[in-house]
Amino acid sequence: MKKYFLFVSMLLALGTQAQHTLIPKKTTLAAMTKTNQYFMEKWPDTGKEIVLNKTWPSNIWTRGVYYEGLMALYSVDPKKSYYDYAVQWGEKHNWNLRNGIKTRNADDQDCGQTYIDLYLIDKQAERIANIKASIDTMLKTSKIDDWHWIDAIQMAMPVMARLGKIYKDTAYYHRMYEMYEWTKNGLYNKEEHLWWRDKDFIPPYKEPNGQNCYWSRGNGWVLAALVRTMEQLPESARYYKILLDDFKEMSAALLPLQREDGFWNASLRDPGNYGGKELTGTSLFVYGITWGIRKGYLDKKTYYPVVVKAWNALVKDCVHDNGMLGFVQSTGKQPSDGQPVTFDKIPDFEDYGLGCFLLAGSEIYKLK
Repeated sequence: MKKYFLFVSMLLALGTQAQHTLIPKKTTLAAMTKTNQYFMEKWPDTGKEIVLNKTWPSNIWTRGVYYEGLMALYSVDPKKSYYDYAVQWGEKHNWNLRNGIKTRNADDQDCGQTYIDLYLIDKQAERIANIKASIDTMLKTSKIDDWHWIDAIQMAMPVMARLGKIYKDTAYYHRMYEMYEWTKNGLYNKEEHLWWRDKDFIPPYKEPNGQNCYWSRGNGWVLAALVRTMEQLPESARYYKILLDDFKEMSAALLPLQREDGFWNASLRDPGNYGGKELTGTSLFVYGITWGIRKGYLDKKTYYPVVVKAWNALVKDCVHDNGMLGFVQSTGKQPSDGQPVTFDKIPDFEDYGLGCFLLAGSEIYKLK
């Protein structure tokens, strides 16, 4: 109860805090701890199936993104309960992918990011065997057109980067980049520096205001993927500069699209089409841009106010008293999916929204 009142008092302080002043580190950590505790208490069995309109195993991509966020939280607050919760998840699924090792589906492979992170903490061979086998199967073919939707870049590209680093094998880097380049050539607008979610949104498709349709969370996935991939590559690596240039271009394109309240709209270029607060895209942008500031790739004077305004708003406006997160857009592929997005609405899956929030908060926490 005492911790609860402390957290509430921190939130009240935000109401009078200037937008250019980042909330205290203890407030950031309290928000992450509270929201994560809500989820862990709601899902004590890490292997429990997710039952909605159909039944899903708990190692699908939505849960994988949550565990990415949990491992990020663990990196700044290494509680044994977090580590144990992640290990139990891997063990419940025998460290396997939803559709086994022969899958080429990036959504299936996302769980491998956490499996690999846990392997690096405790190098038990079974933790990494299946995700490595899945990627190795892909490397044995010349097929590179699997990532035909931009979410896939985040789900799978960081997996390949991790394997390349662990095994000191540039074949993973090469195939990773070939697949990324194939997707980029089809879905990246090199003039506006934003991504169409998939071929359904390439012009002549337009938003009601006549602008191109750029979905916030979709572009957030790409920005996060670039960060999570570059983290694994040596800066001297063949593809590092290309990914970094893409990252800088995207970050600059996002600046003028931020709302006055700190959020980004689900539809980035049409504020009149499902405009409003939305957590997932905003969190992923905070995650990526904050990393860029920390690394010195983005000018702090320009970008720091952007992440301050966004993170302060996320904590102040999205965190329920019980730790649930509001303004999370449900799964989908476009601005209209899962609407309306509100503070009280529970999305179809809560896990990935929390994962995005924890990724953002963990980067914010690392800021000096």
